[in-house]
Amino acid sequence: MKSLFKVTLLATTMAFALNATQVMAADAAKPAEAAKPADAAAAAPSTGKFKNDDEQAAYALGASLGRYMDNSLKEQEKLGIKLDKDQLISGVQDAFANKSKLNDADIEKTLQGFEARVKASAQAKMEQDAKDNEAKGAKYRETFAKEKGVKKTESGLLYKVEKPGAGEAPKDSDTVVVNYKGTLTDGTEFDNSYTRGEPLSFRLDGVIPGWTEGLKHLKKGGKIKLVIPPALAYGKTGVPGIPANSTLVFDVELLDVKAAPKADAKAEKPADAAADAKAQ
Repeated sequence: MKSLFKVTLLATTMAFALNATQVMAADAAKPAEAAKPADAAAAAPSTGKFKNDDEQAAYALGASLGRYMDNSLKEQEKLGIKLDKDQLISGVQDAFANKSKLNDADIEKTLQGFEARVKASAQAKMEQDAKDNEAKGAKYRETFAKEKGVKKTESGLLYKVEKPGAGEAPKDSDTVVVNYKGTLTDGTEFDNSYTRGEPLSFRLDGVIPGWTEGLKHLKKGGKIKLVIPPALAYGKTGVPGIPANSTLVFDVELLDVKAAPKADAKAEKPADAAADAKAQ
């Protein structure tokens, strides 16, 4: 069997391995208890529904594969591809009985075609979702811009200072300490330092442009609501948990501002230094 079919088998094997890893991780999280060698068999109690451990293990592997494939079929349905579950089961049974209706070449060719369809459908869905997200984001930003106290910058950033704070506004080279909650425009939460129970600390010029610009409108102890268009966030690519072209909504509390060391703050970037030298 050639590479594509091997990859399919590898994916199945990985699914088994992942399932087993999750089980072991869950067990590791439990309080440890000293176990005698004689207790090893008792550590994996039989359900009584199988003749022996091998039967039960075989069934467990089949059940794991079944769940994995069921989830996979559901994901493919979201792309407009609906595979016949009965045919899938029939293919497995025929393979075990060595009565496959397709030879190895047919299987590889079919899987290559299927892989191409999945990729094309996924790309089309991603592009459509990006268009939908941009439209929804634009509508949300238009509505938010009309709220009392909301300001819009030249870059397109929208912000509303709920509490100004005191002191000096942070500079690019400063390190800020914040608590925040981040959501999509439909209210889906993708990040929250409050629930983690730990504020986030970072250099202001080391995050998305919407944050770098937005927090300069705030001072220590202040609170602000930021509505950030895709161009100032994660753009057309998105990141896990944040789809492409998403407008992001943040509620931010600026807990502290730590000035960068003088040498750091005054250090010029190579491009800036070259520009200065040329100007002279």
